[in-house]
Amino acid sequence: MPLSSAFRPVSFDALPGWREDDHRLAFEAFRRSALRALEKPYRTGSLGIDSGAFGPAYAEARLLHRLDGPAARSFFERHFLPCLVEPSDGAERGFVTGFYEPEADASPVRTETFRFPLYARPADLVDIDDGNRLEGLDPYLAFGRATSEGIVEYYDRGEIERGALAGRDLEFAWLDDPVDVFFIHVQGAARLRMPDGTVRRVTYAAKSGQRFSGPGRILADLGEIPLADVTMQSIRAWFRAHPERVDEILWQNRSFIFFREASVDDPSLGPVAAAKVPLTPGRSMAVDRLLHTFGTPFFIDAPGLTAFGGTPFRRLMIAQDTGSAIVGAARGDLFAGSGDAAGEIAGVVKSAADFYALVPAALLAGHVP
Repeated sequence: MPLSSAFRPVSFDALPGWREDDHRLAFEAFRRSALRALEKPYRTGSLGIDSGAFGPAYAEARLLHRLDGPAARSFFERHFLPCLVEPSDGAERGFVTGFYEPEADASPVRTETFRFPLYARPADLVDIDDGNRLEGLDPYLAFGRATSEGIVEYYDRGEIERGALAGRDLEFAWLDDPVDVFFIHVQGAARLRMPDGTVRRVTYAAKSGQRFSGPGRILADLGEIPLADVTMQSIRAWFRAHPERVDEILWQNRSFIFFREASVDDPSLGPVAAAKVPLTPGRSMAVDRLLHTFGTPFFIDAPGLTAFGGTPFRRLMIAQDTGSAIVGAARGDLFAGSGDAAGEIAGVVKSAADFYALVPAALLAGHVP
């Protein structure tokens, strides 16, 4: 597969802030992907960054550990060449948002206070592919419901929350706020503080399959919040002021997420995400997995973004997750970490950005920027 023309080779000197960045945590994140690739190589994205071309970098990374900043930067400069990524939509620049791992109080059983559940994956939810897709079924749907007539669209958010899955014992954790439940669905993972003092992590297991419709856009279209002012914080504030309209708004997002329990092996890291490695706060990024290859380093230049540490965001990130709202070659979701402080960062991240993919040097053999 040839490398896409969306990648325009440049030099490392053309990357604003490249030498000022501290590449240590980015290297550690990259090394986790290198170790994971031993078990199962990542699928090559349609833009042509061949996962096999990471071989030399992965092999060296597995032998190294805890490099200092200059050594980590030298590692990336030895194995990669940077390419400016042209946005898929013809825009001048790309765009980044933020995500995080929420923390919330929860109960393993329903109580008068904890009444809003998280669900495990139902047995009748099945993956859809070209071999079992019925004619006329929405081609977007990757999940469906098994019936005697074949696979049909699965119950959506409103149907599930009105009782479509009642009586199956799929509820395994209960929260006290339906808005918290929704944002856990949006983020795809959470740490739950249980009454006995333990912390349980839940992470994405599957989804009902329908398209995601964000409440921010819905509220903006209704004239409730100006689009420019839509953040996680402003959405939450609107729901607090209008509790009687929560279902009306949230049920317009038909997509519903199912969860499974996961361990918290290293509290400093986030959940294991789509690339099958734990996310690194401030260094892992979600990308369009159809276009890009997991494990790819991206240098993000977003000088207008200062939520991470108060200085312009110019940082090396590693592609280790994806999301239904992350669509396009120059579109990313930056992982901010876990807990309320991380949520305050992630909730306000909406910024134009230049994306520089670090492409394995072998795929650009003979090119001199």
